[in-house]
Amino acid sequence: MPILSFSLRNSAIAALAAALPLLAAAAPAALPDTLEQRVAACVACHKAKEQSDAFFPRIAGKPAGYLYNQLLNFRDGRRQYPMMTYMVEQLPDAYLREIAEYFAEQHPPYPAAQNSGATQAQLERGRSLALQGDAGKKIPACVACHGEKLTGVAPAIPGLVGLPRDYINSQFGAWKNQKRKAHAPDCMADVASRLSEADVAAVSSWLSTQVADASDRPATTHAKPLPLKCGGVPQ
Repeated sequence: MPILSFSLRNSAIAALAAALPLLAAAAPAALPDTLEQRVAACVACHKAKEQSDAFFPRIAGKPAGYLYNQLLNFRDGRRQYPMMTYMVEQLPDAYLREIAEYFAEQHPPYPAAQNSGATQAQLERGRSLALQGDAGKKIPACVACHGEKLTGVAPAIPGLVGLPRDYINSQFGAWKNQKRKAHAPDCMADVASRLSEADVAAVSSWLSTQVADASDRPATTHAKPLPLKCGGVPQ
């Protein structure tokens, strides 16, 4: 019996030794711990779909401070989107800042202008709201905050060009319904409350027809003080 046990043990050891190279070959290779690998999940949606899907906004090239604030808003419950919340809910501030800085440095070409389907009168109303505002409704012009070229202002105001019309509409709806919030004072919630549904449709239609030059970047300063105080934006 001892001889048999010894033989079986040797056979088992031999079989295991023979299988080890196969097991090693079948084992998945360790992924590199690089920032590009860490943001692969972000790229899977935003790079792949922002050119064609109405609800994936362009994040490339937006100011890092803005992107960082939005990641915090998703993590801390001020913005609601289950997939985003799941991805960031366990991430520390430093990690979120790295992600924001990574995407702020990416500058792919802007998407082509959309065919909004709006009437000329609607487009003119949208253009007027974007460039001049509506003093009677206390609505500031989009360019007063988002920059003369609507490409955003560093460090924390996003660009509006390159965003799909339906995405802009959905975000105004979220502000109106208090589903999207920002650090107080929430200036965009105030602006959204002053816009009628027709005004939202007009400005989103006009914005979606605008195309930025590939070399355009967020502005670095405002020519004038901001018309409203906004949480998360240095005054």
